[in-house]
Amino acid sequence: MNLQCCWRKDTISIEDCPFIEPGEESLLVSYDRRIVEKCLTCPRFASDLNEMDSAGVPSATLLKVLSTELLDLRVRLESMDGFLNSKTREIRFLHELSTVLQTSMDLDEVLSVAMTAITAGKGFGMNRAFLLMCDKDQQYLRGYLGVGPRTIEEAWHIWQEVEQTDLTLKEMAHYFQKNKLFSEKVKFQDILERLTVALDDHDHILTRSLYEKRPILVVEAFNNPLVSREFAEILGVDSFLIMPLISGNRKIGVMIADNFITQRAITHQDIQSIETFAFPVAFALVRASLYEQLHEEVEKLTLANRKLQEQQELIVKMEKMALVGRITSSIAHSIRNPLMVIGGFARSLLKSADVDDPKKEYLSSIIQEVRQLEDVLVEILNYSDSLYPVKDRWDLNQLLEDSCRDLQEKFAAADCGCRFELADDLPTVFIDYKQISYCVRTLLVASLENRSPGGEIVVSSRWWDNVVMLEIDDPHGNLTEDTWETMSPPFSSTQELGVAGVVGLPICRTILEKSGNSLTVERPQGGGMQYIIKLNLQKED
Repeated sequence: MNLQCCWRKDTISIEDCPFIEPGEESLLVSYDRRIVEKCLTCPRFASDLNEMDSAGVPSATLLKVLSTELLDLRVRLESMDGFLNSKTREIRFLHELSTVLQTSMDLDEVLSVAMTAITAGKGFGMNRAFLLMCDKDQQYLRGYLGVGPRTIEEAWHIWQEVEQTDLTLKEMAHYFQKNKLFSEKVKFQDILERLTVALDDHDHILTRSLYEKRPILVVEAFNNPLVSREFAEILGVDSFLIMPLISGNRKIGVMIADNFITQRAITHQDIQSIETFAFPVAFALVRASLYEQLHEEVEKLTLANRKLQEQQELIVKMEKMALVGRITSSIAHSIRNPLMVIGGFARSLLKSADVDDPKKEYLSSIIQEVRQLEDVLVEILNYSDSLYPVKDRWDLNQLLEDSCRDLQEKFAAADCGCRFELADDLPTVFIDYKQISYCVRTLLVASLENRSPGGEIVVSSRWWDNVVMLEIDDPHGNLTEDTWETMSPPFSSTQELGVAGVVGLPICRTILEKSGNSLTVERPQGGGMQYIIKLNLQKED
């Protein structure tokens, strides 16, 4: 027999076996390893077995059977090793995924992780994924997010970008959330808007998957009786996987995954892997949604608490102001009568005094100071009256015209004109006429006292959305907004009384705020001042 293989030798040289490659020199002296790794697949060994079988060697048949069985076991072991490696990678991936999902409370981050895991090559490797979520009322499934390429060119660009980076799943998800989440929503907006399904439509393939709590692999979608033609045209693909997202008995939504670009068939192993992944995603979405709702409720409670605190402070402030109002009203009424007597006698003496009487100057000074004290008393009494308004329905246009008419002398003294731009359809408003008239006149006086001569003041009225606007525009005004913002409430500190811009404006603000209205002072870009009174269209109490 002419045997060619080196299987009969315990130790061989490199020339004896041409199939031993560089780096495998240890097989030259390891007989068992050389038989298993090289001889079983060596054509010389097969030729030797055939030669021995032809020569009638009894062990040849046995060696053939054993070599065949060993080769079969070797293939099975290699296949099992590949399967175990694949499962190990999958377990590691799911472990990393679960770790990220368990530590995240942000809804966008959870969505980024989930959609990245579905479409990334390091994850499940699907080309596209769409997420539909149930609305708060549990009435509709609505398209929320889409991820993946829309063209082959875009797919190649994405794959090349992924190959150039070595990011973990968490890093990829963070990059997606920061740089691509919004753009992906916009990119698939046309598809997401059409992916709306009523949850009570039990015949739809999406709701069927959700109610039956199982994934559905759709093949030949355009000819599948379970899939509507319209839905298949929206996705534009013939095969896709529907995965329900359910946590306990709560329906979260569904995921749709497909291989739109590569057209690779979705395998049973893909379905099992994504189904294993679906539960932690659903749980994380529920937790993130609940955390988001809790955060909103905390913000609402914080805002309500702040408003309650402001109301309490306002009540205390109003009580103090009411006490001040009663005191000032009492003092004002006590001062008014003797003041009127002093002023009356001074005017009588002034009229009867001779032209060259030296006392005439003193009498004029007394009359001027009395007039200033009377103005102060008017402000004090107006403030006191603002605490107890008497409301009725009034025509605001008429109020504006009357207020400007009362100040004609002051307009003339300031060399200023007055122009009206009043709305014809202005409704009547339930207000205290005296209070609002006082506010308008005070704003006009403040404007006249803080402006350069000339020009005109525009008084206008308009309304929309249950709010009436009274505006006083003065292009020559120079009362700064900072001055307005720093003004303290009336009588809260030592102030110079009888000056409209110092005391009158805070009183106006107090009057309007107490009745649920507002006063703002603005500085237009072109210069000047603009006073705006906003009155709500309140009904009678």
